[in-house]
Amino acid sequence: MKRVLVVGAGGFAGGFIVEEGLRRGYEVWAGVRETTSRKWLSDERIHFMEFDFDKPHTLAETLRSALPEGEKWDYVVYNLGATKVVRYLDFNKINYEYLRDFTAALKLAAKEPEKFLYMSSLSAMGPKDERGYSPITEEMIPTPNTRYGSSKLKAEVCLMSTGIPYIIFRATGIYGPRDHDYFLMFESVKKGVDFSVGFRRQMLTFIYVEDLARAIYDALEKAPVGEVYNISEPRAYTQKEFRRISSEVIGKKLVVPVRVPVWGLKVVSWVAEKIGMIRLKPSTLNSDKYHIMKQRNWNVDVSKAERDFGFAPQISLEEGVKLSVEWYKKEGWM
Repeated sequence: MKRVLVVGAGGFAGGFIVEEGLRRGYEVWAGVRETTSRKWLSDERIHFMEFDFDKPHTLAETLRSALPEGEKWDYVVYNLGATKVVRYLDFNKINYEYLRDFTAALKLAAKEPEKFLYMSSLSAMGPKDERGYSPITEEMIPTPNTRYGSSKLKAEVCLMSTGIPYIIFRATGIYGPRDHDYFLMFESVKKGVDFSVGFRRQMLTFIYVEDLARAIYDALEKAPVGEVYNISEPRAYTQKEFRRISSEVIGKKLVVPVRVPVWGLKVVSWVAEKIGMIRLKPSTLNSDKYHIMKQRNWNVDVSKAERDFGFAPQISLEEGVKLSVEWYKKEGWM
């Protein structure tokens, strides 16, 4: 039985990563914080570890004491990260410093795994070919234009220098049951309004959360180490296509498309960010997210993942939206 440690198991994707490991017969350890909700981590087969990343000197002992001397996890999936923060310095702290401290603790405790898979983001690449919309490849030079993307790239570079055998996933927009950000979009469509940004065509890509979880274990089992992979459903969608799919699934016949000028989004994002700072709560809209939303080309080439470990998402956007909306309705979100 393979043993896997999922760090950041309490997040949206984390619960699905844990569940997929259990389905495959792994001995699954969930790395969480003391305050992490375990609502989606209720399976009695899960082994828990509590990390205090604000006390990095404790991490090595936490890892060392979890398993008998000489034993280790075959795989580590590092899913811990922040996509929105109150203070931008926290992107660096959570996305980079926490990873740096954790990998150092793994080495200090002599618990380096056979493979370490890091969940990065397509935002680490930054905007590419905003006019021709050619797919983003792993060979392109990263030029992130957001603090979030820069912090993820910084973490990637850090991991590459540790000597730990790594695999890096640059995932596009992750959606599915339990996710809140895409739920807000579906809720807007249900109300009959679909907001989009700018007047030039925008190509969007998505990955259903269960497809992501399957890809993680496929890569751990088959992919070579020292590689970076784009992860997305292997096609892109326009905003119009996304609106049509969402409205058909939700059953809303009339949905009014509202295009917000880029300058208008910038103003709204700035205001939302300041309100979030006053309330000491991270805002979904902020000046960092503004750069992500105005990016025109999220089209990606996933042929490398297809070649190296047989990456083949099973859930189309149509089916994924249907499954998500059904879950939202069942749970009383919609």
